[in-house]
Amino acid sequence: MNRKAIFLDIDGTLTEPGSNEPPNSALCAIKKARQQGHYVILCTGRNYDMLKPLLKYEFDGLAASSGGYIECRGEVIYDCPMTEEQKNAAMDILKENGVYRTVECMDGSYTDEGFKEFLRDHAAEGSNSEMLRWREQIEKSLNILPMKEYRGQPAYKIVVMSPSMEQLKQPMEQLSEYLDFCIQDKNKHGYVNGEVLSKEYDKGKAVEMVCRYLNIPLSDAVAIGDSMNDKEMLMAAGLSICMRNGSEALKKIVDDICPSVAEDGIREAFLKYHFISA
Repeated sequence: MNRKAIFLDIDGTLTEPGSNEPPNSALCAIKKARQQGHYVILCTGRNYDMLKPLLKYEFDGLAASSGGYIECRGEVIYDCPMTEEQKNAAMDILKENGVYRTVECMDGSYTDEGFKEFLRDHAAEGSNSEMLRWREQIEKSLNILPMKEYRGQPAYKIVVMSPSMEQLKQPMEQLSEYLDFCIQDKNKHGYVNGEVLSKEYDKGKAVEMVCRYLNIPLSDAVAIGDSMNDKEMLMAAGLSICMRNGSEALKKIVDDICPSVAEDGIREAFLKYHFISA
């Protein structure tokens, strides 16, 4: 078998969302695949700071911030934060439209406290209390700090949470010339979440850059993900696989679907395509 470059999303693919601990089945499969000569690369929307707890496990590279920062075999091969003008314009117009922001930098992430305050004020309405618990757990596990601690560091991505698509309409119109909006499926709480990032990069371009660096043809690239911010990564790879727990829209465009992250999906995919043996 040809040597493969296997690109893995983290949240919802390698781990449960917000967790820093992959199942043992995935870790064993990754170790065996690397022993077989395949490359395994993290390709994630997380910034570098958020994915650091996973680096105690061995990988051949990482593409953080949806491709804005890439390391391969110990070498930085790409580093492209938003420009200051892009970042400031996005932060301002999102705030003006009541969209809650989490700005992601190399050394940390900083979030609007207003979103949790909104949830607390409306805790009696439907699932807002559940959403508040989820939000607080995510911020703690991924070390997301309050916006008041942000000191203007270069930003690679802005994660958005909007009460409606209408509130994103003006930001999308005014920023579309130089920034991309990746809107996830509307979540069960009724909010719209997504990401704002530079048009200079995405996960698909990250796959291309890493494969070029490793001298691996794209036909021998494998991508495994679960959400719409994995779309470009999956479309760039020769083999694309979506987790069963993933986006329904994404499942329609991939080559295969594997079991969920809770059902040892990474191991099962590696076995099915003979990256490892039983």
